[in-house]
Amino acid sequence: MNLMGEDFKNETVNNSKKVTRIILIAIIVLVIMIIGIIIYLLYIESSTLKLTIDGVSNENLKKILVFENDGTIYAPIKEIASYFGYESYSGEYSSKSEEQSKCYVQSENEVANFELGETTIYKLDLSKENDNYEYVSIENPVKAINSVLYISTEGLEKAFNISFQYNEKENQIAIYTLPYLAQYYNNIVLNYGYTSLKEELVNQKAILKDQLIVKKEQQKEQYGVIKSDGTPILEPKYDNITYLPNTGDFLVETDKKVGILSANKETKVQIIYDSIELISSELGLYLAKKDNKYGVIDIRGNIKIYIENDEIGVDISQFTQNNIKNKYLLANKLIPVRKDKYWGLYDVNGKQVTDFKYDAFGYIASNNNSALNLLLIPDYNVLVACKDKKYTLINTSGKELFDTVADEIYMTISGGERHYYITLEDQKIDAVEILEENGITVEKNSQNNNNSNQTKGDEE
Repeated sequence: MNLMGEDFKNETVNNSKKVTRIILIAIIVLVIMIIGIIIYLLYIESSTLKLTIDGVSNENLKKILVFENDGTIYAPIKEIASYFGYESYSGEYSSKSEEQSKCYVQSENEVANFELGETTIYKLDLSKENDNYEYVSIENPVKAINSVLYISTEGLEKAFNISFQYNEKENQIAIYTLPYLAQYYNNIVLNYGYTSLKEELVNQKAILKDQLIVKKEQQKEQYGVIKSDGTPILEPKYDNITYLPNTGDFLVETDKKVGILSANKETKVQIIYDSIELISSELGLYLAKKDNKYGVIDIRGNIKIYIENDEIGVDISQFTQNNIKNKYLLANKLIPVRKDKYWGLYDVNGKQVTDFKYDAFGYIASNNNSALNLLLIPDYNVLVACKDKKYTLINTSGKELFDTVADEIYMTISGGERHYYITLEDQKIDAVEILEENGITVEKNSQNNNNSNQTKGDEE
């Protein structure tokens, strides 16, 4: 019996088993390491913010976003503007200053103004022949970070007409611009039997509320409104439809008459007017034209100022340095109205507060080289009125602060500061002194509130 041979054989088998075990252990360890690496890589990937604009990844944009502890996301206004097709500038659009506490962005069709600490964004549609601004409100005010103006994502959506979707769980941000959405849905509506979307900027904004204004060519072009899934909102039977972004309603036209319908198909204003234009969505007031006469109606079609006047609203293009944003609503309370040759004032409740006796509102500078045109002294909410080439100031109750005897009431700007003066028989008087002698004091934030369009609504 060969005991040595048997022992050698057993030892060989044992060694082989040891090697096999070592290899198996190494393989298991390697697999565990690979799984660990994969899990780690997946973790790294999941913890890395992914951002796309119109479906395309953008690594640069996500680097400029600021995430606050409360979950609010901010972006630098001027820096982010270029990503959405806007140019950016310091100061304010209407006054073209270099104030660092203000900035504005501008596209081919629209301007948006921002100011430090404000929760209001003023917007001007450049595609309209209209100097009236609309405004939208945001919850978080414009803030400064390292002397740069930042705005929340809510403000980004309203200012730049974009959709900003943040999936915190997936750590993903998807941004869609209005031109991209318009092109996308313009193809989609073909599947629902419509010819196309309405192309105007104001109508494209309805897309952001899941409302598509569509055209259908039957015996003639007719328009309706649907949801993105094709569900009808308004039947395609109107000659024209215009979206009202500040209220979320629709201005509809039939047989050259217009009215207002809601997204719930409710008739808010009957289709009986030649034209309707928003004065204030906050107050629910509209300028209405019928048979070449003008009046004011409310959101339910009730008449506030009879439609019997020749003109409502002043030409604010002559008062650019006044920074007035609403030609129909001055000092937040007064509606200027002309009947025949003379002007008068109504308040926002439709009450007449002055007689029709003024030749014009505002002072147009002529002789004084340093004088600037003046319509409103905003901090004090008083209006310049002219009669027989003499001037006075009117408060928001319609009361003249003094007889119509002044030769001039004008504004100057020196060192960036605005000053207001009254001249009477070659005497130059500080207008602020006169106002304060009459017990009129500065109203906080009056310039922003009183010069605004007051067109806050569904876009908020």
